[in-house]
Amino acid sequence: MVGMRVVVVACDTAGNVDLEDLSAKANKHSAELAALMITYPSTHGVFEEAIVEICEVIHSHGGQVYLDGANMNALVGLAKPGLIGSDVSHLNLHKTFCIPHGGGGPGVGPIGVKSHLAPFLPGHSVVQCSAADSPLGAVSAAPWGSASILPISWAYIALMGPDGLTEATRCAILSANYLATRLSTHFPILYTGANGRVAHECIIDIRPLEKATGISAEDIAKRLIDYGFHAPTMSFPVAGTLMIEPTESEPLAELDRFCDAMAAIRAEIDQVAAGVWTAEESPLRGAPHPAADVTANEWTRPYSRETAAYPIASLRQNKYWPPVSRIDNSYGDRNLVCSCPPPEAFASE
Repeated sequence: MVGMRVVVVACDTAGNVDLEDLSAKANKHSAELAALMITYPSTHGVFEEAIVEICEVIHSHGGQVYLDGANMNALVGLAKPGLIGSDVSHLNLHKTFCIPHGGGGPGVGPIGVKSHLAPFLPGHSVVQCSAADSPLGAVSAAPWGSASILPISWAYIALMGPDGLTEATRCAILSANYLATRLSTHFPILYTGANGRVAHECIIDIRPLEKATGISAEDIAKRLIDYGFHAPTMSFPVAGTLMIEPTESEPLAELDRFCDAMAAIRAEIDQVAAGVWTAEESPLRGAPHPAADVTANEWTRPYSRETAAYPIASLRQNKYWPPVSRIDNSYGDRNLVCSCPPPEAFASE
């Protein structure tokens, strides 16, 4: 943290940065205000309409603006972070430039700065990779980052070309709004922009359903496995929600398959609300259902094996079978188990 501390800025009911709160805190900390880190579009799934004013507030107090480029998937070919007002723009390659997102990384990509920050860019002990001689040394073993990852993004950009990259951005935004529109008939969409649209992702709010039925976002995430889907981001950036980001890579048929699964899951939640099952005895709480459970000689659950394994007819032709039933995620996170031999085994050899 190099001696700095974080001041959290509030957001309004629409998910945007609260400009009044930002201005008040910028005034309060004006003497020591160093920088603002902002994600644009917001992780709430909206384009911050006051983004230019937000940057101007920070600059008026002598601070710099760092724009997190995880969401360049909704900007490439359509907008320029530098014109928006950022001084530093981190263009993550995952999601936007063909690098998979998830599994903890990879957090790689170029960091662009305005000219006044160029003297502070890192250098390298072997290759000169910044515009000016840098006293800061290297931040990566390879002068421009990962030699195994970057060629993939280079090939993607070269093959797509300017028009293709812009079309990918448009498709990402269109796909997110298609999903948000279809899902809004089954789940509340937490945040939308002034025109009722989202950016490149949307957040569905499970909290009212959990309060009414006991079914949580985690229950839905586990049940999606039975439908053949890895769950979307759970409880981030808002606890008790699911954040869905289709990008441009899924065809319409796959988007529809996901929406059909979510609609069927909502129908199962309604069964809990109607008292057909308790939350604890529902297929949502029992999910996922591996083949070993469904084919066991004894079946004691109050719902059928068919409901467990084939909740919609299309799964009979294309079924993913989870290898295990539900595990205790929190326990696993707090009690790591290594499957490798103990160090003593190597010492004895």
